[in-house]
Amino acid sequence: MQTIEEKIVSRIYGRGRGWAFCANDFATEFGRSTIDWVLYNLIASGTIRRVYRGVYDYPKFSELLQQELSPDFDQVAHAFARKFNWRIHPSGDAALNLLGLSTQIPGRLVYLSDGPNRQYDIGNYTLEFKKSTLKDIGFKYRESGLIVQALKALGKERMDETVITTIRQQLDDTTCKRVLKDTVTATGWVYETIKQVCRELD
Repeated sequence: MQTIEEKIVSRIYGRGRGWAFCANDFATEFGRSTIDWVLYNLIASGTIRRVYRGVYDYPKFSELLQQELSPDFDQVAHAFARKFNWRIHPSGDAALNLLGLSTQIPGRLVYLSDGPNRQYDIGNYTLEFKKSTLKDIGFKYRESGLIVQALKALGKERMDETVITTIRQQLDDTTCKRVLKDTVTATGWVYETIKQVCRELD
């Protein structure tokens, strides 16, 4: 018979290193005071790390550097979203980074949100949630919002074959069809670019 701590640890391990989470992620199964006690013990033992008040991660470890790596900003952003019940979409540099269109981790990572304006300083970067209209974050699929925000961040004049190919390599046929349908309300040139991305997958 597993203890509650073993059940929570098993859930964390199951999601893999890099997963960020909050107490809410376990709230349907366990009492809040029990969850807080287990998380406190797991921090003390070095199993998990406290990233920010109420947000934790199961850190990735670099064998080369022999040290824990910085928290995954996208995982942390989604942990905040679950904690406060927000819908979010990466914007600007965050979207570019997640799509592999930029390899630099910028100092400020912005997510559009249907929650209030908030910002959190985490390690070497600031995670900012910017209240936005549902039009900007109301896509059904995560990939749709990611692509639209990345294209907007780059701008029409920077569209080229490299950008189109980089995005295309990350989409399979099924995802592309969903994105095409989902983004039909996007700005004219953005949607035309998405059609170019998906053309070879027709």
